[in-house]
Amino acid sequence: MLIAVDFDGTIVEHEYPRIGRERPFAIVTLKKIQAEGHRLVLWTYREGLELQEAIDWCAQRGLEFDCVNSDDPLQSEPRGPRKINAEMYIDDRNVGGLPDWGAIYEMVHNGWSYRRYISEMHARHNRPEPRRSLLQRLFGRD
Repeated sequence: MLIAVDFDGTIVEHEYPRIGRERPFAIVTLKKIQAEGHRLVLWTYREGLELQEAIDWCAQRGLEFDCVNSDDPLQSEPRGPRKINAEMYIDDRNVGGLPDWGAIYEMVHNGWSYRRYISEMHARHNRPEPRRSLLQRLFGRD
């Protein structure tokens, strides 16, 4: 699976243009996801020197991306922000925010949607699933 991963607010705390502290378990989780055969794209608003700083910060921690701001691994130069044709996007600006990295790993590892992950967590803890909203009931969407 090709997974696009944001940098500021996702891998590190959001302190743009500076690099914030690593979000707990971000690097180790991404390395584990990559070791399982998934390809990772660093997908960030950063450009130029700020982009290179993010790439270098990750590399110093042992995380090398398959692509940077592109879904083409043959592109040699990192570009500025672009749309990426990925199968999954990990970004702190998701509706509902960024799940913790343990949840992200479990979703990627099992191929689950966020809705499926929530359902599995409720089943594990013997809790009834949350009620669906009126819009979900009307339109049959999760």
